[in-house]
Amino acid sequence: MTPTTNPKRLIVFDIEGVLLPKRRYLLFEAAQKLGPVGFLKILLPGILYEMGLLRLRTALKKIFALLQGFKIDSLFQLYKKVPLMPNAKEVVKKLKEEGHTIALISSGLPTPFVKDLATTLKADHAHGLELETANGRLTGEISGDVIEPEGKALVLKKIFQETNLSPKDCTLVVDDRNNLPMFPLAATKIGYNPDFLVSAKSDYVIRGDLMEILPIITGDPPKKTRSYLSRNEILRATIHIGSFLITLICKYLLNPHMVSLIVFLITAVYVISEILRIRGINLPITSTITWKTAKKPELYEFTTAPIFFALGIILSLTLFDTPINYVVITILTLGDGFATTFGRTIGRTTFPINKGKTVEGSIGGFLFAFLGALLFINPIKALLGAATGILVELLPLPLNDNLTIPLTAGAILTLIP
Repeated sequence: MTPTTNPKRLIVFDIEGVLLPKRRYLLFEAAQKLGPVGFLKILLPGILYEMGLLRLRTALKKIFALLQGFKIDSLFQLYKKVPLMPNAKEVVKKLKEEGHTIALISSGLPTPFVKDLATTLKADHAHGLELETANGRLTGEISGDVIEPEGKALVLKKIFQETNLSPKDCTLVVDDRNNLPMFPLAATKIGYNPDFLVSAKSDYVIRGDLMEILPIITGDPPKKTRSYLSRNEILRATIHIGSFLITLICKYLLNPHMVSLIVFLITAVYVISEILRIRGINLPITSTITWKTAKKPELYEFTTAPIFFALGIILSLTLFDTPINYVVITILTLGDGFATTFGRTIGRTTFPINKGKTVEGSIGGFLFAFLGALLFINPIKALLGAATGILVELLPLPLNDNLTIPLTAGAILTLIP
């Protein structure tokens, strides 16, 4: 698809996950007031929504019900502590200079907060949910078009009427599936660090710097894609791929269940470290590793990728017999790790069903997964296991691929005699 260059376009931004960190606003800022139990109560509806087990409206109502009694002013001050995503101001400023109309639409932020953000960014339209208050405190009740199943589409249609623009003039920049009702109303759909459904349905997928959306919208020549890994990407890949050594530790040194316990304890320390880091307290080792390996957007929120990766290893060691457990860890570490590395360095051809993955990356990941699996099982089973892992890594599934890859490959290999 050719980037559009119409100087009078409507650019619609989702907020959480695009302009603000997704895992900061309610989950961590408000949790400081609610304590550990309140944190977990807020976390659960969010997880169920991300897994597709809870409707957005239901999840939001459960979350805001927990905030009953909060002073609206206190909640606003918590919101003000959340940093903008890297280059958010610069991106919106550039689009405004190009003559575009900017709209901010959020299902999770109250309208007054969205309007404050619009003022900061000099956006033209701001829409969020409506909070019910009494004597300056939240009652726990929420309302508004944006929390309804087709609500964002209704809001977008109203903006069309106000601006005399139409779907052919509209570009979306969104990250999760509650924005999908707007897709038929936009000529260009950009998924920014998108979830599985947005990744499959977007015209473009951007993972990383928000500045990368500009050439798509403005028609300017994109910057030359780097054919090398940055320092933090190298360290991240080294940790991911190097975790293959867990299989050798299990085989020659320690019992798999003991290794699983060690990985769990390390993960628990990491979770504590991340909670403290978000609050401005850095632990000497774990926080340093996060700062040196996380992607830019992850630095502003609770970084969950290592948790899912560790959980994938723990489940592999716990659920599957030897040597299947070693094989699925090999597929997760070598296959997924090299797929990302090759995709980042030489990947050029994307898959239609998942524009965030490349053919070159998948081929590289498959080869290393296959070669690693040969250390533990026969070639036919190694071939099948590697192919299963890479296929699952490619598919835009609702669960994190650090879980789906080992669980699916392990199940398939277990069923084969």
